[in-house]
Order: sequence, then structure tokens, then C-alpha cells
Amino acid sequence: MRHLVLASASPRRRELIAAHAARWEIDRLDLVPADLDETPLPDETPVDHVHRLAISKATTVAEAHPGVVVLGGDTTVDLGGRILGKPVDDHDAVRMLSDLSGRTHHVHSAVAVIRPDAPDTPDRPRVRAAVATAAVTFRHLGASEIAGYVATGEPRDKAGAYAIQLGGGAFVASVEGERAAIIGLPEGLTDELLGWAFSGR
Repeated sequence: MRHLVLASASPRRRELIAAHAARWEIDRLDLVPADLDETPLPDETPVDHVHRLAISKATTVAEAHPGVVVLGGDTTVDLGGRILGKPVDDHDAVRMLSDLSGRTHHVHSAVAVIRPDAPDTPDRPRVRAAVATAAVTFRHLGASEIAGYVATGEPRDKAGAYAIQLGGGAFVASVEGERAAIIGLPEGLTDELLGWAFSGR
């Protein structure tokens, strides 16, 4: 049986994994959030930030679930090198969306996978992680449009204060890269890492 533990509280990541469970031959999927401080480190770049958090989430959960493949993920919005995480309140969401209006930003999604059978040597590492990046351009947004979106509550638990697969998709003028990476789980990267984890090689 292929048992995967998803070290994430994100229902979007669970939905993406579940949608492709047959392709990855996953028989059992458990969602186990990792309780971590996600504050960026001093001088940490957006890419380094998501890479570190994805590994930390997977490692933390793997300690409590020995013998199981664990996948951790993290996503952040990068506006000119500035990390836009989840807004702390509605005012913060308005600020983020106002900053994104009419501009191009990058969304970085990291995936980290831990396989329990590996001795963690250079030839057989226990952990592999990588980051996929997509570029998103917003059209110009009006203040009332931003306020109306924020009032729906949708931005509150979303990096960058929007969800491209939901109402926030109406703000997007163009996308370069994999859409699933923006939602939070790049399929190509996940394919590669789960294939590595379950192959045992």
C-alpha cells in the first residue's frame, strides 16, 4: 500500500493530491499540519523561504510518522523580492492587493518529500526538495473592487491575499508558468519527487 502523509493544512494541496492519487498509486492520504513559525529569516529570499519551510514541515511531521512517505509544501508571493505571505487582517489584504494591482509578481511553490527507507547518504538521500515558480500579472484594480473582494473573506488565508482558482482569478491578466504552482502544488515537480520517494531507488 502506498501511504502518503501531507504535511500541510492546505485543503487546496489535499485536493490536488487527491485528484491525482490514482496516477501516483496512493492508497491512503492523511493530512497532518505542521505547527511552525513561518516568519521569514533575516535577509531570506522568497525562494529560500519556501524551500526551507517545505523541508521543515515535512521533517517535523515525519518525526511523528515513521515508515511513511511525507510531503511538505509551501507557497509565497514575491513582489520584487518582498515576501507577501497570508494577510494578518483585512487592512493588510487591501494593502497587498493594492500593491499587486497592475504589476507582475512571482509565485514560488516548494515541494519537499521524505522517504523513510533511505539512510540519508549522498547516494541515497532521505529528503529531496525543489521550487517551481510562475509569473502572474494583475490588471489594474479599483479600490472598490479590492474592498469587495476582501469583504468576501477569501483572501484571509491566502499568500498574497488572493486565490487564482477562486474569485482572485478575475484579477489576473496573464500567467507564465504552471497554474498548479500558483495554487500551491506544482504537478510536474510533485510527479518527480513522489516517483523518487516511492521507487525506493
